[in-house]
Amino acid sequence: MDLSLGDDLRAFVDASPSPGHAAAEIARRLTAGGFRELAETDLWELSPGAAVFTVRGASVVAVRVGTEPTAEAGLRIIGAHTDSPTFKVRPRWDVRQAGYRLVGVEPYGGGLWHTWLDRDLTVAGRLALRGGTTTLVTLPGAPLRLPSLAIHLDRSVREGLTLDPQRHLQPVWGADLGTEPGLLEALSTAAGVSAGDVVGHDLVLADTQPAARAGADGSWIAAPRLDDLACCHSGLLALLGVSAETRHTQVLVCNDHEEVGSGSASGARGSFLEDVIGRLAGPEPQAFARTIAASKLVSADMAHAVHPTRSERHEPSHQPVLGGGPVLKLNANQAYATDAVSGGWFTERCEAAGVPVQHFVTRADLPCGSTIGPLTATRLGLSTVDVGAPQLAMHSVRELASAEDVPLMVQTFRSCLGTTG
Repeated sequence: MDLSLGDDLRAFVDASPSPGHAAAEIARRLTAGGFRELAETDLWELSPGAAVFTVRGASVVAVRVGTEPTAEAGLRIIGAHTDSPTFKVRPRWDVRQAGYRLVGVEPYGGGLWHTWLDRDLTVAGRLALRGGTTTLVTLPGAPLRLPSLAIHLDRSVREGLTLDPQRHLQPVWGADLGTEPGLLEALSTAAGVSAGDVVGHDLVLADTQPAARAGADGSWIAAPRLDDLACCHSGLLALLGVSAETRHTQVLVCNDHEEVGSGSASGARGSFLEDVIGRLAGPEPQAFARTIAASKLVSADMAHAVHPTRSERHEPSHQPVLGGGPVLKLNANQAYATDAVSGGWFTERCEAAGVPVQHFVTRADLPCGSTIGPLTATRLGLSTVDVGAPQLAMHSVRELASAEDVPLMVQTFRSCLGTTG
């Protein structure tokens, strides 16, 4: 069993404790693979075969230009997201109470917050500096912790744990001695900058335990942020590995802010992908509309594998398993953008790659999550299919997936990017 791509996914996750770090790791790997970074302020003049990428915030769009104009051949796009449920550090983070010094945070996204208790945590993200520059930073070690309350002090926890995010989910930094350095001093030291030069931040909490092989045979991956760094990783490997000789233009977009609704300049509701497509299509009045009509988007976000002890929460006829390959996601109320045509196209791409297809729909009596798929399809009018790799413990601080699914997802995405269909 070849688990090498699973090991590479673990390295990718470990290098990406925050969305900003994920975007930087994607950019690093693209550069190593021969892609050239362009600023959005640059004049783009791209010829067939050009491999470029651009970054907006913690989002990345990478492009390999096809041999024919986009209005004729269209685009083949893999879309994923760089963010995961976590806690974001507040502007005024220094909280002192009960003899302790805490870091003020607020929940980001819909996390399983109880899983963050008693974990070794750090802070990672971006610092904004005077003059308009930014720098990435990760605090060394595990300086933060969310300690649970001893059962002796609250025996009602046996009937269920209720956590108030304002009162109970503020991590401890240390004892309040009045002389110890605070978070700002630690961040500036780690970043190698002056504390006085820090004028803003975009910081999150991150679990410090490295991603690991798991399961009886070591074929599973236990890691934070698999939703959705695993799909970013598979899409990236597919783009780097697929043939450059395609009629159509190949695109990878990894958006930030999916977990909170995508409503930002760098999120799927924003203009980032649309702006890049506009540059690729060119100035001819109908080129953009023709490009969209000829294009396909694979919205790649992790999928729910059937739970070993809670299988009743899954639709009985649609129960994906770890290691079973890509999951085609459908929803009658359009929480997923898959329709007959886009789903059929994806199924054919899997067949061409020799990869099995699993299916997921939510039980009719349960609500359904969503992805960047419906948002991007609505904004741009793109033919879109929603897919993902199966995983357990979605939105936990430590999720579980199969290393066997990584090459299956990469093969499938290569087929989607490289196909002439």
